[in-house]
Amino acid sequence: MSQTAPLYPSLARNMSLEGTVKLEVSVAPNGAVKSVQAVGGSPVFVRAAEDAVYRFRWVPAKEESKEHVEIRFRLR
Repeated sequence: MSQTAPLYPSLARNMSLEGTVKLEVSVAPNGAVKSVQAVGGSPVFVRAAEDAVYRFRWVPAKEESKEHVEIRFRLR
């Protein structure tokens, strides 16, 4: 799987917020992301996490799959 790091939301950075978003991802047989649904986490980070996951690529498979992804946002 290839991953893309999410962009840290400016509102969260300005407020020094950190958090985690849990996502359920539908992956097509070709490894592309078909859909993403947030199933937990801070609403401030959901959009950035979803945008990043849509750029992920999985190894091609014989059939569609559901994957669970957790994206952590930590200030550095």
